Amino acid sequence: MNNLSFDNYGEMSAYAGHMVLSELKKKKDLRICAATGNSPTGTYEFLARQYLNQQELFKELQIVKLDEWGGLPNTHPGSCEYYLQEHLLKPLDISNNRYTGFGTNPQNARQECERIQQKIENDGSIDLCILGLGKNGHIGFNEPYHHLQPFCHVAQLTEASQKHGMVKDLNQKPSFGMTLGMQNILSAKKIILLVYGPGKEEAISILKEKIITPQLPASFLWLHPNVDCLSVKNS
Repeated sequence: MNNLSFDNYGEMSAYAGHMVLSELKKKKDLRICAATGNSPTGTYEFLARQYLNQQELFKELQIVKLDEWGGLPNTHPGSCEYYLQEHLLKPLDISNNRYTGFGTNPQNARQECERIQQKIENDGSIDLCILGLGKNGHIGFNEPYHHLQPFCHVAQLTEASQKHGMVKDLNQKPSFGMTLGMQNILSAKKIILLVYGPGKEEAISILKEKIITPQLPASFLWLHPNVDCLSVKNS
């Protein structure tokens, strides 16, 4: 894991954005697995600005949604779908045939996870995975537990995840999420882990100890040969 630290959020976001552009210039039909939340927002805004002058560069880009809260309508501002539509899919003009994402409120969440897993397997490997780090060390909705799931699955959310900024103000919090599993994530050719925001000091400190444990799912990224961890000093 290559650890890089930046003076501010803007610098980190621009650096990550340039990394994405570099990969896209090498492979026009790049498949990106995209996280949601505060950490990657600046990177997506950087890409949206680049799109204005380089539209041809983005015309074959493919996006895979990393995870989704269970039970929210897709128009709900707290849903991952709403976030990606506003910050990535619409600004980069990603058509439906270039987008793979969990439905927000499926009748059968398990079957929805099986559908996404099958589509990922049919479409080929993920080239680049953009991740954020949860305060409890989760990535996606792969929560701390005594074991982790390899593939797309329904995840029971911890109390820490239910306090996430996207849903913390809801009267009724989502009790489950749908997410890519650890094998899906580790199968990506390249991973960018973005660390920003208060309350993550303990998680990043444990991560840097290079101890791999399901109690800190992000620690499994040490098993991957091509991970860049970008963080903001004193964030």
